[in-house]
Amino acid sequence: MKLPLDFLNKMEKLLGPEEYDEFIESYDMPRYYGLRVNTLKISVDEFKKISPFEIENIPWVKEGFYYTEKDNPGKHPYYYAGLYYIQEPSAMFPGVVIDARPGEKILDLCAAPGGKTVQMAAAMKGEGLIVANDISSERTKALVKNIELSGVRNAIVTNETPQNLASKFIEYFDKILIDAPCSGEGMFRKDPDAARSWEKFKCEKCSGMQWEILQQVDIMLKPGGIIVYSTCTFSPEENEIMISRFLDKYKNYSVEEIKKNGGIDNGRPEWADGRDELKKTARLWPHKLKGEGHFVALLKKEGISASLSRKGIIKEKAKNIKEKTVLEAYRQFENENLNTVTDGFFNIKGSNLYCLPVEPPVLDGLKVAKFGWYLGELVSGRFNPSHSLAVSLEKADIKRTIDFPSASREVQSYLKGETLIVDGEKGITGVCVDGYTLGWGKHTGDILKNLYPKGWRKMG
Repeated sequence: MKLPLDFLNKMEKLLGPEEYDEFIESYDMPRYYGLRVNTLKISVDEFKKISPFEIENIPWVKEGFYYTEKDNPGKHPYYYAGLYYIQEPSAMFPGVVIDARPGEKILDLCAAPGGKTVQMAAAMKGEGLIVANDISSERTKALVKNIELSGVRNAIVTNETPQNLASKFIEYFDKILIDAPCSGEGMFRKDPDAARSWEKFKCEKCSGMQWEILQQVDIMLKPGGIIVYSTCTFSPEENEIMISRFLDKYKNYSVEEIKKNGGIDNGRPEWADGRDELKKTARLWPHKLKGEGHFVALLKKEGISASLSRKGIIKEKAKNIKEKTVLEAYRQFENENLNTVTDGFFNIKGSNLYCLPVEPPVLDGLKVAKFGWYLGELVSGRFNPSHSLAVSLEKADIKRTIDFPSASREVQSYLKGETLIVDGEKGITGVCVDGYTLGWGKHTGDILKNLYPKGWRKMG
């Protein structure tokens, strides 16, 4: 692999001759591939029983596994059922460090494409609220899709600047994850394009963006809350030096110890004026573990959180005729087709129905791409259930289901959007693979009309 000369010179100066040689040798090694089991859909033990892949545990994340390149899990029906998320192994570590828990309010500030969002959401078990934000409208589309594919019910997706979010969410969040935009040096082995574009995104440019983001985050974090700051770069200017700068300005923060295993190293205080507490940060090096380059810091804000009263736009009771009609139509659909009742706070946007397990925050003035769990839309007096509703439910939650083996021709045809000639009971039907929901179909008795979304269909 051809690496930028300036990058090589910098790393040799930082690491010294012996470690630099080990570091460079890692670029002649093959990259590692990882997937993380989505425990919103399946337990780790159950996945291990049915896994069609050759897998090996990733030491720093109990739901994470290495797989071999030949397996290609992105084409397997289990991927379309949301049973796992394909993610670089080191990139799973920040989602472990933040230790998301049910009932918390968490902000994923630079969230797209959503790997860390769905990781935290799985740990929250559908309780609490996660706000997933990305400043790029294009990247936000992928974020929404991955959240829906994973069956996440408690996420709001915004497409905003950190400054605009900070004006609305004053001391609102228990935890904030910043997977900061960076020079991407840690991904050179995984993505050769990152090496080629390094000259355009050197650390000087990225560190300016990171500093602007960090200053807004303090406004949004509750006293007693935590920040997890991560990058996929080696540059001290974007890592230890950035954290040291933050601590100099915000005296009410401390660096917390991160549990390290599987070859994860301490941060390097000598690269940031010898600030000893930076040893508590974590560095993931490609020559020390089976993964790419990453940096993670865990920061705690002093104080005890006070309960803030922030009234949201609650739609438990519809306020006008149109809203009442949407909610009534969903309840009718639910009664006819589901074995479960949806509880929570309902949001109605036009003819679209959303739900959250907690009272939603005030979102006025923000660009919102997803208001919560999207249930579906009222069209011509009938409720059309969403794909995200289907994949968020268990097979037992749906009255009429049809279940195909993962190796069957039928499941491949369904994922391509084809009509299936199969017997079944008339009505809206949950289509499953090996017992896990894939989407909707409409059965006529001998034909299953395909309701799999066009933009999600499997190609080839």
